[in-house]
Amino acid sequence: MPRREIVVLVGFALWTDAGLAWAAGTSEYRATGAAVVANTDLFRAADFRGNRRSPVSSLTFAGHFASLGQVNAYLVKTGRRGVLWARRQAGRPAPPR
Repeated sequence: MPRREIVVLVGFALWTDAGLAWAAGTSEYRATGAAVVANTDLFRAADFRGNRRSPVSSLTFAGHFASLGQVNAYLVKTGRRGVLWARRQAGRPAPPR
């Protein structure tokens, strides 16, 4: 009997502007929701909401990524994270607003 494999195509599209980063998740080419974070933060799975849509017309497309880890690595590599990211990495809370 031939072995069957289930392939689920999941990915994330990323857009940026001066102060925000938007990501839209996809599953088998269907949108699964969007998330927005400040450029000083990183994405978490809990950030995504099915009823949120990104305003892509006013943003710069940064690319497609296979996982949130890759999205966050891109944000770190391009320098789109700052004080909040460093504090979270050090286990310290963010400063009060």
